[in-house]
This record gives sequence, C-alpha cells and structure tokens, in this order.
Amino acid sequence: MQTIEENFLVSSIKFFEYYKKLGEGAIAQLTNEDVLHQPNEASNSIALIVHHISGNMLSRFTDFLTTDGEKPWRNREKEFDLAYPDKKTMMQAWENGWQCLFKALKDLQPSDLSKIIYIRNEGQTVLEAIQRQLAHYPHHIGQILFLAKVLKGSAFKSLSIPKGNSETYNQSKFAKERERTHPTDKA
Repeated sequence: MQTIEENFLVSSIKFFEYYKKLGEGAIAQLTNEDVLHQPNEASNSIALIVHHISGNMLSRFTDFLTTDGEKPWRNREKEFDLAYPDKKTMMQAWENGWQCLFKALKDLQPSDLSKIIYIRNEGQTVLEAIQRQLAHYPHHIGQILFLAKVLKGSAFKSLSIPKGNSETYNQSKFAKERERTHPTDKA
C-alpha cells in the first residue's frame, strides 16, 4: 500500500502527463503559421507560451533539490519576445522541458517532499513547489487550447468530451461501471 507521499508523487506525475498530452493534442492540429500567430500585441502566440513553459521547466527542475529554481542562465523576459522559428523547433523545446520535469519528479523520494527548496530565494517545500507548477503549467496549457480552438474553429478536434455529447459519454461510462460491478450470469 502506498503512503500519502508516494501517492502524491505518482498522482502529480499523472497530472503532468495529462496536461502534456492535452497541449500536444492541441498543437498537433496546428500549422507552423498557427503556432506563431499572435492575436494582438498584448497576447502571446503558442510558440511564446511554449518558450515560457519550457524555460520555466528547465529552470525549476534542473538540479531541483540543490539550486535555486530561478537559474542565472534563464532569461524569462526573452521567453515572451523570441518565438521559435517553426513548430518542429518549438516541439523539441517543449519535450526538453517536460523531460527535465519528469526526470526530477521520478528521482524524488517520498521523504524529499518536506525538504525546503528555493525559487527566487523564496523557501518552500518540495511538495509546495510541485503544487505551484501543477497550477502554473495547466494555466498555460489552457491558453494553448483556447488559442488552438480560436485558430481552428469548427475544425478543432475536441480533446475531451465534445460539446453536446456529455449525456452519451456519461451513459457509456456508467454502463461500464454496471458491467464491472454487476456482471451478467452466464450459467
């Protein structure tokens, strides 16, 4: 049986994997031009959002337990100014950031959750730092999904329950539950 700490680490990794998959599902539907599209001066393109997410992940999770999460080599401001030249380059950076995060999380021991780490010289527990990123990255993944839906319009393929299909989806899920808990007698 897993401890609460072990369960937290396992479930955190599952949540990060889920949001990574959502982001990739949205981005897969887009062209090079789409990921570079900036709706207006005050908004970010998907390429800029990915630049920020990747930069944040690399900074926060490189030497996670031993150095401040805001690395001296990171230039956060440029993450919002310099987009990638194309989708392929952007996705390489995306993958680098996620792999850094997953390696750091998979290397953690349950006893590490109460250790103090620093981000911008502000102390917090490892558990708090993970929760901080579980709020931060899904926020930006939501921006990516929104922009992808705006760009693709009705051609966007839903990554969850398609609009208007909640009842059908629920019926199918609850039918599986009934089959699992009340198998038919085959005698």
